[in-house]
Amino acid sequence: MPKKTKRPAPKKRAAKVSPIPPGMRTVTPYLAVVGAAQALEFYKKAFGAKEITRQALPDGKLLHAMMRIGDSVIMMADEFPGSNLRGPSGVGTTTVMLHVYTKDVDRLWAQALAAGAKVAMPLDNVFWGERYGQLQDPFGHLWTVSMRVPMSAAEKAERQRAAMAMLASGEHPGRETSTP
Repeated sequence: MPKKTKRPAPKKRAAKVSPIPPGMRTVTPYLAVVGAAQALEFYKKAFGAKEITRQALPDGKLLHAMMRIGDSVIMMADEFPGSNLRGPSGVGTTTVMLHVYTKDVDRLWAQALAAGAKVAMPLDNVFWGERYGQLQDPFGHLWTVSMRVPMSAAEKAERQRAAMAMLASGEHPGRETSTP
């Protein structure tokens, strides 16, 4: 009788893992904030954010957090010594704006102001056919909010002409000019 050879046990297959987690988009903003836990609470009040996860250190600083606004996810963390990530208050400005499309921009605008946001550019109907405005949150980040609105081609053209004239003269549409 031929000698039986022992067959190796079948290899276990690793569970298939999607390279992008469910519910995530290809690009996800990651904010650095001085006071990230407080910022997360502000975003809940101002923009209706839903907290997904929070990893806090014993002192309350956030190592990592995720929130969802509408169908979009935003990640955030506190500033930490030695990190190359700084929030607006750490550098004195911001280099990015976060844009929120909404079905009722006037309601969201009022909600964000009531939560403590400051007007950076007043809410107005703009030449590209949206009701649009800019807000600054208490942590230094700029947010733009808008919704599309019906606007005739003639109205768009007139609003664009006025905006371009302001830009050409060194002013910015929606911003008050300061006099020396």
